[in-house]
Amino acid sequence: MRTLDETDREILRLLLADARRPYSDIADRVDLSAPAVSDRVDRLRETGVIEGFTLRIDADELSEGLAALVTLEVPPAEAPAVYEAVAGRDRVEHVVLTADGDVVTLVRVAGGDVRGFVDRVVGLDRVSSLSVRVVDRHEWSPGLGDADLAVDCVECDNTVTAEGESARIDGTLYHFCCGSCRRNFEERYERLEEGA
Repeated sequence: MRTLDETDREILRLLLADARRPYSDIADRVDLSAPAVSDRVDRLRETGVIEGFTLRIDADELSEGLAALVTLEVPPAEAPAVYEAVAGRDRVEHVVLTADGDVVTLVRVAGGDVRGFVDRVVGLDRVSSLSVRVVDRHEWSPGLGDADLAVDCVECDNTVTAEGESARIDGTLYHFCCGSCRRNFEERYERLEEGA
């Protein structure tokens, strides 16, 4: 299995800056052909590095309401459920579940009623502490740095390195840390298919 090389990283940086950038423009910048760029993007999508292409909207231009950074302290057992309750809500621009169990969100609140928003979405009874800060400006700038692939083996969950293997089985691409894991997976897959 290939790891990310500098060309992959540059393609990702260019797509982060503008996901609508034509492959021909990317090809000129990374000294490849447009079809070669397309193949690399397809591989990055298959491995899960690229999950999709997203539209970014300037909420200041479209929506009214107070931009607030809201931190919710909740009991540790409740944190994943609270995170899920907040994620994907209208007017929620970002949501983060911290390692210590806080849920932090950037939200546009109509009429500035943050407590009402929290009560409707999560329930104030689930919140131990609520912190609200008015946001003056914000920007989302995902970075890439020198990142490399961190794909897990579907057989044993170890990290797949450059020595790993990949196999397409019934149209799905699977990644393995070694040939042994690949063989074990393929044998089990075949047994399951025979028994079906």
